[in-house]
Parts: sequence; structure tokens; C-alpha cells
Amino acid sequence: MSDTILESDIRLGDRPLVVSDIDEVVLEFLSPFQAYLESCDHVLLPRSFRLTGNVVHRETQEAASEAAVNELLETFYATQDRWQTPTLGVVETLRGLSRDADIVFLTAMPPRHATVRRALLDRLGLPYPLLASEDPKGPIVQRLHAGRALPVVFIDDIARNLESVQTHAPSCLLINLMANKAFRALAPAPADCVHVAADWTDAANAIRAHFQR
Repeated sequence: MSDTILESDIRLGDRPLVVSDIDEVVLEFLSPFQAYLESCDHVLLPRSFRLTGNVVHRETQEAASEAAVNELLETFYATQDRWQTPTLGVVETLRGLSRDADIVFLTAMPPRHATVRRALLDRLGLPYPLLASEDPKGPIVQRLHAGRALPVVFIDDIARNLESVQTHAPSCLLINLMANKAFRALAPAPADCVHVAADWTDAANAIRAHFQR
């Protein structure tokens, strides 16, 4: 599969659905972004759970403006295939889960970068359908699942995305997973109903238990 697809292109089987975010969940984001910033004479400081204000010039320590951070992100995403790598255990875990469930990637990355991401995912052995949208994730998961009497799972590193899915698809198992430990410690705590997974092995155990309910 060489191109991104639309929601209307997704064809689900008569089996559970796993919807997963990409950055910090399937692909390392913060560590590669830090390496990219260093190549541009900037660093990312783990002072709070945000980029603006924490991206600083390496020599002056002056914080980059929001516009400058957005420009750095734009170039990073355009060249993500040179920087990003799979998170630990994700390829094997999703391969195993795909025997019993449909898997769909839902990334908040600007859709204009989806072709590069699609090629990267394919190269890494992650061939599952990719939806790229900056819209709230809850309504998207709701439309994908469409009220089917089958288990559905949503995995993300950001609390507001998990909350959005909780609102629109309340039967969904919600899993919080984030690769970067330094920034995970700074992240807002997810709701009590969210399973906070230590890694992909932990996530897979929770998913399989949900399938058996």
C-alpha cells in the first residue's frame, strides 16, 4: 500500500478493531525529533509536556517561537523517513494481533505528509491502513467502529485524544502508551478508565483480555 486512504476506503472484517496513534506509540517521535533538532543547532528540554517553549537554540538557550517550532516540525515530518524508527516490540505485537483483529493507524500528522509516512511504515513491516487527520479522534473512531457488537481498542499517548474517544465510543478499551519516558513523566494523567501500558507487551495483554470479554 503506497498511499494514504480515506475513512470511506476502510473495509473492516467481522472481527475486533484496534485503532492506534503513530507518534510515540508505533514510531519513536521525541527521540528522533531531538536528534533532528540537534542537527539544526537546537535542543528539546524536558521541562513541560509541550514543544513550544522547550525547543531552544543550543548556544543561546533562547526559546524558539511557536512559528519557528512549527517550521521545524514541518521539515521533520517531510523527512521523517530519515529519522523515525519503530517503538520497541510494535512490529511483532501488531503482527500477532492482526491475526485476530483489524488494525488501523490514525495519526494527527498533517495529511500532506502521509505519503512519506506510508512509505516508512511499509518499509518497517507495518502495512496497516493509515488515516491522517487533524480532526478530533473520537468521532473518527466512532465512524470506523459504527456501533458494531465487536470489541474495539484505541491506543494513544495524548490524554485529550483518549478523552475524545471515550466520549464518542464509550465501549472502547482505551490504552495510554508513550515511548519517551522523560516526557511521559510530564504528561497529564489519563482518566481512571484508561489502561496505562508500560510497553507493547503490556498493551497486547490488555487487548487480548478485552477481546475475550
